[in-house]
Amino acid sequence: MPAIFSANSSSVLVDGEALEGLQSLAFRVVTEREDVRAIGSDERIDVSFGLRTVLGEMVVKSTSTKLNQILADRTGFQLVANLSKNKGIQTTDKAVSYAFDQCYLESKSFGMDAGGTAVTTYVFSATRVRVE
Repeated sequence: MPAIFSANSSSVLVDGEALEGLQSLAFRVVTEREDVRAIGSDERIDVSFGLRTVLGEMVVKSTSTKLNQILADRTGFQLVANLSKNKGIQTTDKAVSYAFDQCYLESKSFGMDAGGTAVTTYVFSATRVRVE
């Protein structure tokens, strides 16, 4: 059975402070890979792995003063996403935390839709993500 987490019951902390207005958090782990070729063959014989990085983005309703300051100062931060289940759902799922270490903001983009809702997307990289 899949783990069921609720955005309404979860929280995201930036340097221990709750991130207000967060609409979404997405990340992916990317590992460099190179094929090792066999001489005289068109098939690989092995794979060599290299640098592993974490790339993610946070979408915040309107804007985040804290993230804007981090981007302006070019300082690192820690991001912790505490995921928990909705209290009304009867499952055996336990809370899970994702801790992103040595994060840096890479970019920020702003958008506003026809309904007038402004959102800012912050793109970050991290050295690693740990599941606790």
